[in-house]
Amino acid sequence: MRRIRSVILAILLGLGALADVAGASEAEAWSALRAGGHVVLMRHADAPGGFGDPAGFKVEDCATQRNLSARGREDARKIGARLRSEAIAFERILASPWCRCIDTATLLAMGPVKTEATFGNVVVLRDQRDSLTSGARAVIDQWTGSGNLLVVTHGANIQALTGIQPASGEIVVVRGGSGGGSVPVGRLILD
Repeated sequence: MRRIRSVILAILLGLGALADVAGASEAEAWSALRAGGHVVLMRHADAPGGFGDPAGFKVEDCATQRNLSARGREDARKIGARLRSEAIAFERILASPWCRCIDTATLLAMGPVKTEATFGNVVVLRDQRDSLTSGARAVIDQWTGSGNLLVVTHGANIQALTGIQPASGEIVVVRGGSGGGSVPVGRLILD
């Protein structure tokens, strides 16, 4: 009986430690966003249909792609409102050329959005995965702005860059201008 109690206590302490790590990650992300000079990788908001896009999709034709759901559009607006309420601003905003990324970035209402091909979907463009990821790392490593750079892209792209598989609408803050890759600072789930 004593051994069972010890195991249960150890599990509870372990869960508490995980909660502390998650809280610290969130606190560090907010601190980094307020300090500026970081790159914010955001996975597009909810777009049902799994990974990738339907056969025959065209990047220039939103009707052929997976697009944001009503929930995804609302989540993007809420995330933007939360960032604005925290006085977070972005010096530059880039998005994958996929419509769900452009729409997420636009609905955040944080500033003008420019598409950047190197953040294109590495699942669909798997034959270009290495070059897209290298190009994305270069953009991140070259960021030396005093403000933050926001990049709205795909979960698989963020995983390739950081090792983190984000949820829809999740934000992963990384160091900019490091020259050493995409070092995660913290994560935020705001929807």
